[in-house]
Amino acid sequence: MAKIYLRRNEEHRIKNGHLWAFSNEVFKLEGEAESGDMVDIYDSRENYIGTGFYNKNSLITFRLLSRKPVKDLGAFIISSIQKAYELRKAFYPGRNSYRLVFSESDFLPGLIVDKYNDTCVLQVCSVGMERNIELIVKALKEVTGAVNIFSRNEHFFRKTEGLPEEDRIYAGAVRSEIISDGAVKYKINFEKGHKTGFYFDQGDNRTFIEKISNGKTVLDAFCNSGGFGLHATLAGATDVLFLDSSASEIQNAMDNFILNDLNAKVEYVVADVFDHFEKLISENRKFDVVMTDPPAFAKNKKSLPVAKKGYEKLNRLALKLVNDGGFLVTSSCSHHLLRGDFLDIINVAAYKAEKKVQLVHFNFAALDHPQLPAMEETVYLKFAVLRAGEG
Repeated sequence: MAKIYLRRNEEHRIKNGHLWAFSNEVFKLEGEAESGDMVDIYDSRENYIGTGFYNKNSLITFRLLSRKPVKDLGAFIISSIQKAYELRKAFYPGRNSYRLVFSESDFLPGLIVDKYNDTCVLQVCSVGMERNIELIVKALKEVTGAVNIFSRNEHFFRKTEGLPEEDRIYAGAVRSEIISDGAVKYKINFEKGHKTGFYFDQGDNRTFIEKISNGKTVLDAFCNSGGFGLHATLAGATDVLFLDSSASEIQNAMDNFILNDLNAKVEYVVADVFDHFEKLISENRKFDVVMTDPPAFAKNKKSLPVAKKGYEKLNRLALKLVNDGGFLVTSSCSHHLLRGDFLDIINVAAYKAEKKVQLVHFNFAALDHPQLPAMEETVYLKFAVLRAGEG
């Protein structure tokens, strides 16, 4: 097996729990290795650090699999998926659908697996995982009993790894599924849905908003398949407005509302969220709970300044729609935007909206999205609930 040697003093981050080595940290490659091969990594004093996947064409040259030698990659993948599966079953014993594998956080770097009953949907964004996809498919069948296995890849990340921008069916067929998050059912259309078909990361946060929704009027903006608004209705919300720029997502929200046999006064609006917020403000509309769950505004660090302005405007408009004593429920899935910066943005938005806010709850992604303490890249979702009052 080929060996990678790091430059002097470049081993500290990876020894402290990070899983990546970057191209500018590598001193030399000893032996022959192609992208996707397993290699051993050593510090500058020739001390073994671990074993992982090599990619000569990526800024992330090395992704750590294990701090011990990996003698049988197939057995390693089965064991890793089994451990990930046991963790999810412990957290969600009554569910059959969740994020099963969260890439680096489950020590399978570059592999995401979302489980929808007996369907597993993959996102493969490292060349090492792509090279060993047959072992992954075999492991998923063996560990979970998966019947349908296919990919819905993030093409941006595959491109950075030098992988083809394609999706494949590895087993079974692509078919719709009806899943449950423990309280609400959703119909999943994999052909039209975003990401792998559903956003599992907000699962625990959707449950939380049931605490503040009984008897309330609710606005669910960037509603996607309606998850927040559906949980609010389940908890007794009297009026719910579902808002999204996508007609297909609004249709999903309508279908899921019917699927769950819910009862409330409901509006469905297809419109740009910023524009419709301003329209509602001009009409002097107010809600007890305003929820906003936008897509990532910052795809990279370069776009962060513009993204911050977008988040500030969005939260400022949202706060103007909140009744005195009501709640703003706001999220950011931009991992480049840190928790402190996100809260600073909310404070600025509150000042400009002439509102006083109290942070009553803060959370990250759901329990099926574990984090690595040494790897900030595994922390991306920020979720805040604030009680808002007149300034």
